[in-house]
Amino acid sequence: MNNISKKPEWLKVSYDKAEVEKIASMMRELNLHTVCREANCPNLGECYKKHTATFLIMGENCTRHCRFCNVSKNQVCPLDVNEPENVARAAKQLGLKHVVITSVTRDDLCDGGASHFVKVVRAVRREIPGAAVELLIPDMQGDKKALTLILDEKPEIFSHNVETVPRLYDSVRPQADYRRSLDVLSFAKLYNPDQITKTGIMVGLGETSDEVFAVMDDLIKVKCDILTIGQYLRPSKQHIELAEYVTPQQFEEYAKVGKGKGFKYVFSAPLVRSSYHAAEAYETVVAK
Repeated sequence: MNNISKKPEWLKVSYDKAEVEKIASMMRELNLHTVCREANCPNLGECYKKHTATFLIMGENCTRHCRFCNVSKNQVCPLDVNEPENVARAAKQLGLKHVVITSVTRDDLCDGGASHFVKVVRAVRREIPGAAVELLIPDMQGDKKALTLILDEKPEIFSHNVETVPRLYDSVRPQADYRRSLDVLSFAKLYNPDQITKTGIMVGLGETSDEVFAVMDDLIKVKCDILTIGQYLRPSKQHIELAEYVTPQQFEEYAKVGKGKGFKYVFSAPLVRSSYHAAEAYETVVAK
């Protein structure tokens, strides 16, 4: 286990504050949120500089209390009826050809927000014909009707993160369920065998490499195409403790093993997040 009192060099990043503020200002004007900012992503500076962002819809407050996540747990607000058009407008202004849309978890909504996802997807496709749309969704409490609404829009990538190994769910994601998350990915493939599916996990929470390999096996069984693996970084002292900084060499080993197990694309590195270089992952899978 590494010394966790000091962040290693491979996790240190810098960014152009002016570029970040330019994109942040546009988002504020359109009353939009990005997971880049709300989740305190270490790649925010790089992505904003490249004029890319992952849209966080349905507000900035989440109904779940995952102990790793920086997204606010305050009282949720009614859905913004202008959000679909504003997301589409922002995506066009950014010049995006690959639009990644995620959301907070809204267990208070009867369909988990599935119909709102649909409105956003349709608005983006009206505004940017031909754009690839990637959806990173919550588990929708396993509601097949809600999942069907989303899958019927035929997103280029359907993504749902399992986040960690089963043993750590109670401490990391107490309101989630590992098997339910696998079932979400499984249902997507059963409903449309041609649907590209994607998931992500964090490491450094106390999992073992064998547990990570076992998760890979579970994901291969549900025919998941893309896997991302990144380092957990503790947002604050109120969040779950960091167990270790996983070395770049271990990340390379995870990538090697994952590819050997049959994933079409594995992106495994300390700063990798679910939507990091998302277009590259999609293009690679399509090319195959």
